[in-house]
Amino acid sequence: MDILSAIQHPIKQEFTAFKEYFNAQFSSDIPLLNSAMDSVSGSAGKMMRPILLLLVAKSCGVVSAVTHAAATSLELLHTASLLHDDVVDESPIRRNRPSLNALFNNRVAILTGDYLFSLALNNASKTKNIEVIEQLSLLGCALSSGEMMQLQAQKTGEFSEETYLNIIKGKTASLFASCAYIGALSAGASEQQAMDFRHFGELLGICFQIKDDIFDYYEGDIGKPTGSDMREGKITLPALYALRTSTAPVVAVIKEKLAAGKELDEKEIESLIELSKSEGGVQYALDKIEQLRAEALSLLPSDIPLDCHDALVAYLNYVISRDK
Repeated sequence: MDILSAIQHPIKQEFTAFKEYFNAQFSSDIPLLNSAMDSVSGSAGKMMRPILLLLVAKSCGVVSAVTHAAATSLELLHTASLLHDDVVDESPIRRNRPSLNALFNNRVAILTGDYLFSLALNNASKTKNIEVIEQLSLLGCALSSGEMMQLQAQKTGEFSEETYLNIIKGKTASLFASCAYIGALSAGASEQQAMDFRHFGELLGICFQIKDDIFDYYEGDIGKPTGSDMREGKITLPALYALRTSTAPVVAVIKEKLAAGKELDEKEIESLIELSKSEGGVQYALDKIEQLRAEALSLLPSDIPLDCHDALVAYLNYVISRDK
C-alpha cells in the first residue's frame, strides 16, 4: 500500500462520498461558467485538505453530512483563492496545466473564483453550525491577510524569519489549521481536543510550506523553475538563514537592495540560491521542519482510533517527504 492509500484507508468510503458531493458543485446552466468550472474540476489536486478534515472528524467521532458540507466549503474556498492568486501573480500554469486565466482571461478567472466563493458560503450555511461558519469566515480573512503581509514585506524590505512564518501561517497554515479544527467540531469534539487538532494542522501547514519553498532551490519537476520565488520577490527560509549568517561579500549588496524594495538581478539570485545550499540554509529549513514535526506529533490524542492515528502520522510524513 502506497503512502496516499495508507492515509486515505480509514476514510475510504467517506472520501468517496465526499468526492461525489464535491464534484456535484461544478455544474451551471451558463455555458461559459460551466466550461470554466469543468476546467477547474479537471485540474483538481489530491484533495489533501479535505482528507485531513475527514481524518480528524473520523478520529473524533463520525463523518456526517455536516462534515461533508464543511469539507466542501473549505475546498471551494481554497480553489477560489488559487484562481484569484493566479490572476494576481499573472501565472499561466497551475499544477503543470494552463491556469484558468491563461485558458480564458482574467475576468473569467476572477468571476469563476467569486462564484466558487459563493458556493463555499452556501455549503457553510448547510452545516447549521455557527462555529463552523465563523471559522470559515476567519479563514478567508487569514488567506487575504497572508497575501497582503507578503506584498508589504516585498515593498518595505521587511524580511525576517518572524515575518516569513507569519506570512505562511496566513497564506498556507491557516487552511490546514481550519481543516483540522472544523473536522473536529463537525464530529462533536471537545473544545480542547478541537484546539489541539487546530494546532496540529497549523504546524503541519507550516511544514508543508517550508518544504514547498525548499523545492525552489533545486531543479526538478515541481511546476516552477529554480529561483522563481526570488524572482517574484519572495525570500524564503533557506535564503533568510544565508542572509543572516553568511559573510560572503554579495550578501551585503543583496541585503541593501532588499531593504530598499528593489528586485534582485539574475546573478544575485543565483548567488543567493548557492549560498543557501552551501552555507546551511536548506539544512536549517529541513531541521526546522523536523522540529515542527515532533511538536505536531505530540499533539495527537492517545485515545483516537489507531488507524486514524497512523493515517495522520503518515499524512504528516508525506507532507515532509514528498518530492513535488
